[in-house]
Amino acid sequence: MKKVEAIIRVFKLEEVKTALTERGIQGMTVTEVRGFGRQKGQTETYRGTEYRVDFVPKVKVEVVCDDGQLNAVVDTILRSAQTGQIGDGKIFVSNLENVIRIRTGESGVQAL
Repeated sequence: MKKVEAIIRVFKLEEVKTALTERGIQGMTVTEVRGFGRQKGQTETYRGTEYRVDFVPKVKVEVVCDDGQLNAVVDTILRSAQTGQIGDGKIFVSNLENVIRIRTGESGVQAL
């Protein structure tokens, strides 16, 4: 099993969710996050005064999938979240040792 974490632009969330759902991916966790990478923040104007925002608002999407679904999940997120501009985000893939469904006690792939 794999855990896919994608840090994406806020306005791309609905597009990513729709694309994953259409590919048959059943669940995801979404968290509002803030951070920066090469983008190094942005300058905004409020009531005529410019100020620097060091931490840019982003969304973290977490998907747990079977090894066989990994390429489909990553490709779907990549295609649907990409704008071609600096700040599109990152995708992290990590191995997942076990998953346990609390309601039934099922574990492993059956718990997905």
